Amino acid sequence: MSDHLRVRYAPSPTGQLHIGGARTALFNYLMARKDGGQFIIRFEDTDQSRHIESGVSNQLDGLKWLGLDWDESLDIGGEYGPYRQMERLDLYKPFVEQLLAGGHAYPCYCSEEELEQERAEQEARGEMPRYSGKGRYLTAEQIAAYDAEGRKPSIRFRVPEGRLIAFKDRIREHVEFESDGIGDFIIVRADGIPTYNFAVILDDHLMKINLVIRGEEHLSNTPRQILMYEALGLPIPEFAHLSIILNPDRKKMSKRDESIVQFIGQYRDLGYLPEAVLNFITLLGWSPVGEEEIFTKEEIIAQFDLSRVSKSPAVFDMDKLNWMNNHYMKKTELSRVVALSLPHLQNAELVPQTLNSEQEDWINKLVGLNQDRMQYAGEIVQLSQIFFQEDVSYEEEEAKAILAEEYAPIVIRGFLDEVERAEAFEAELIPAMLKAVQKATGYKGKPLFMSIRVALTGQTHGPDLNMTVFLLGKEKVAARLNKLL
Repeated sequence: MSDHLRVRYAPSPTGQLHIGGARTALFNYLMARKDGGQFIIRFEDTDQSRHIESGVSNQLDGLKWLGLDWDESLDIGGEYGPYRQMERLDLYKPFVEQLLAGGHAYPCYCSEEELEQERAEQEARGEMPRYSGKGRYLTAEQIAAYDAEGRKPSIRFRVPEGRLIAFKDRIREHVEFESDGIGDFIIVRADGIPTYNFAVILDDHLMKINLVIRGEEHLSNTPRQILMYEALGLPIPEFAHLSIILNPDRKKMSKRDESIVQFIGQYRDLGYLPEAVLNFITLLGWSPVGEEEIFTKEEIIAQFDLSRVSKSPAVFDMDKLNWMNNHYMKKTELSRVVALSLPHLQNAELVPQTLNSEQEDWINKLVGLNQDRMQYAGEIVQLSQIFFQEDVSYEEEEAKAILAEEYAPIVIRGFLDEVERAEAFEAELIPAMLKAVQKATGYKGKPLFMSIRVALTGQTHGPDLNMTVFLLGKEKVAARLNKLL
């Protein structure tokens, strides 16, 4: 094993980068960067039935968007490649032969139908389904007969009986399993392709991985893997198993759960800021020192330690993510928010695909008006509807109440007069127009400003009134006031 920390993220390329996978990758990355170690990405693609070629680019692109980099992978190479399991099959063969020769593995000629029948009988007896081990005792003659029939055997690992398999987990501390509950498991399928549990330990060994940080769902795989490390005489890495992530209802997150956005690509497409998403994911199970929750990536790296990772499940709070992203939105430069927002306005066909300089300037002001309110850039469409629709709805109860006041038509008529006589209609001139209405009507404060806001937008609350009036434009403002009066 290497003296330096070497960690890895090893996804199956079966689709989009999920929030759980992103957290696993992120925690491995943070450990490597904190300790000056190496972070490796490889792909476990031996389950060809679920393999999606775009799954590789989806994983890498999602991690790059979050701001992660790595030291070795199939896109940049490295001395321990290849970085896809299907390109490593020849590397596994000597280890299979070693296990067979040492009596730690044996060929199994059971058909899928026989195994299915065995499972059904065990379940009928109320037993936990596991392989009975009958293939352990085949004679040389029986093996020869099966070979003559043309049966292709799988290879099973011979699990020792009566063993207590204990290990220290960096997060869960002492963990132990009974070997008698495992059953002999397949390490190489009949088609010659190794299974996950076998390939993963060989990849970790050959790539000199010395700390395996992965999800809690792999905890039950660990005793199998430890037994194979021991049988092969290989050093065993340290393990750290991250707790599961629960949805807001504190139930196990399902990929069909629509109460939360689950894939990193969706956050990118909705217009979230990657640094906010990274900050949020880090806090799914890890607690910083103190009460602060907003961190740069560099600050997280400086603080990160597995000792502050919780054994308890993390709860995914969409409201907290939106609060956090809004915090970042407020502080980021306007040009970046505009770049994220514009495609949403264009996709909604609210603005043209090609803009002139006047349109660009108007959109900059529109986004700037709403920047502090946006939880993510995609919200610009909803927040700016009032600037694009022809008719204003006055259904809001509070808005109706304002319009029913005796001062409302007086203020609205006064403002319409100012708009119609205005030769220039610039943002900096709007306050003077409002001042003139105040002087002419005697109304100020809420009666003045609320009447005009409601008349133009149908809403009692919204962003800066002066800029709202300016962005609507003289023609639209006059049309709305006339129609209401």
